[in-house]
Amino acid sequence: MNARVHPPVHSANHAPSYYAASANRQLQYPPLGGEVKVDVCVVGGGFSGLNTAIELAERGLSVALLEAHQIGWGASGRNGGQLIRGVGHGVEQFEPIIGQDGVRELKLMGLEAVELVRRRVAKYNIDCDLTWGYCDLANKPAHFAGFQEDMAELQSLGYQHELRLVQPDRMHEVVGSSRYCGGMIDMGSGHLHPLNLALGEAAAAQALGVQLFEHSAVTRIDYGPQVKVHTAGGHVLASTLVLGCNAYLNNLNPSLGGKVLPAGSYVIATEPLGEERARALIPQNMALCDQRVALDYYRLSADNRLLFGGACHYSGRDPADIAAYMRPKMLEVFPELADVRIDYQWGGMIGIGANRLPQIGKLKDQPNVFYAQAYSGHGVNATHLAGKLLGEAIALRESRGFELFAQVPHMTFPGGRYFRSPLLALGMGWYRLKEAVGLV
Repeated sequence: MNARVHPPVHSANHAPSYYAASANRQLQYPPLGGEVKVDVCVVGGGFSGLNTAIELAERGLSVALLEAHQIGWGASGRNGGQLIRGVGHGVEQFEPIIGQDGVRELKLMGLEAVELVRRRVAKYNIDCDLTWGYCDLANKPAHFAGFQEDMAELQSLGYQHELRLVQPDRMHEVVGSSRYCGGMIDMGSGHLHPLNLALGEAAAAQALGVQLFEHSAVTRIDYGPQVKVHTAGGHVLASTLVLGCNAYLNNLNPSLGGKVLPAGSYVIATEPLGEERARALIPQNMALCDQRVALDYYRLSADNRLLFGGACHYSGRDPADIAAYMRPKMLEVFPELADVRIDYQWGGMIGIGANRLPQIGKLKDQPNVFYAQAYSGHGVNATHLAGKLLGEAIALRESRGFELFAQVPHMTFPGGRYFRSPLLALGMGWYRLKEAVGLV
């Protein structure tokens, strides 16, 4: 099976994003037909599945990967492209479960996760516009005080990359907006073209012998010592199964699906601004993110567009016009862009867990079924970490990192499939109200 490489064209199967329009390769893989026997079947053609497949193939296991749509079709090919350290929010909460040393290891893995992306891009020579430099933006003085604590903690963990605080009167050196009151620069985080990264990793996986199948939605799973994974056109027999569908798991496994909430996130891309105007907005070409509950994140593309994202929706309903919804948010930060055309608008689902820690483990009643999901906005790096840990746990049958993640319990969202999103939307609305009146 060989992928065919075509000139960059827009694919109707991907979201109508800037990334799809600027993909530097178009890989086409066949749908599954007949029977395939492998050591491991991976379901999901995003970063989780691709990196798990690479890790396993590098260790000599045979792998088949099934993707319902196209490689990178979900959040992996639609996200904001921000590669930021960390894998969770407030990991100290897990100290009663994994201990103080375990919490420290989680934090160190949050730093390692970015390095995994760095090494994968270098090893397989993946052209994905990887650019280093990121800045956390303070919306209020309390955020800036928190950055000082973050910086001290990172230094205590032996963080190897440059960190520096940006005082309020120097913020113009980072962002051309008067909206913020300080920042923290991290030169070990950055930004990239996520779809090109996914496509490059798919090519790497295929070169390692992984069999990739697109347009192969899983219709049924027969569990047991040998797993049988069915699609409309065939089935895969495997000793081990990995579910890496995240927010797009749907009802494939209701137990796992109840622990991850699909939440909509949206991005717009302006017309090319030209070098001078683009650098007036973001002088050092960094990725930027603020600290609000409904956060803004933005960066420049390689051709000097502003990519502006955020507005996480828990209601399950997308805006009728994403550009009309997102443009006012962009203009609050950069009012000088009022005359700028929006060339692309798109959205997608990210997976949110109740405790904001990625869910990496295996099913209690099916010990040969592994999973990774619920990255809660840190998916670009955390997926690569998940792939490494799953690869170790499956191929080597031991992984300290995997065991740490697997120990943490994860709550099933109340309300069932149809009511959990509205219930959480109400809760998040209350939290945003508290933020607006200064209670958080």
